[in-house]
Amino acid sequence: MASTEESGTGGTHPEHTPGDLQSFARALRRANGEINRLVHGFAFAQGLHPTDVQALSVVLDSPEPLTPGRLREHLGLTSGAVTACLDRLEKAGHIRRARESADRRVVHVHYVAGARAAARSYFMPLAQAADRARLRFDDEELAVALRFLDALNEELGDLHVPRR
Repeated sequence: MASTEESGTGGTHPEHTPGDLQSFARALRRANGEINRLVHGFAFAQGLHPTDVQALSVVLDSPEPLTPGRLREHLGLTSGAVTACLDRLEKAGHIRRARESADRRVVHVHYVAGARAAARSYFMPLAQAADRARLRFDDEELAVALRFLDALNEELGDLHVPRR
């Protein structure tokens, strides 16, 4: 793995002070803004709303079959907004809804395999940028970064956001 000196980054960003909450907040806002820029571009290219892309990522990352109700809770949307979102995603060919065989009232949302290829193709530059950034760090540093991100996501997941 390349060290920060070898990769030409010179170490930490000059605006950042390790351990300073404001430095973390600025870096996280910037990363969020850059990712949102890419998400909005994908949404526009696919004729979707940015919330639809958020929903797609929840469907993709869900470890178990996802229901519209769980998606509603995760996104903090109304039932009607989730239905409209799923209608757009289904019409665009990104998801399919299927009734559970044991209980026909239960609907599961599935990502369509062909749609994954479109998302992968569009977001490949993001994956490549993440890989280039990852290569600037050794395994020990990456382990710490992943621990931080996991802890942050856990804390954020515990926050209760008012429903729209």
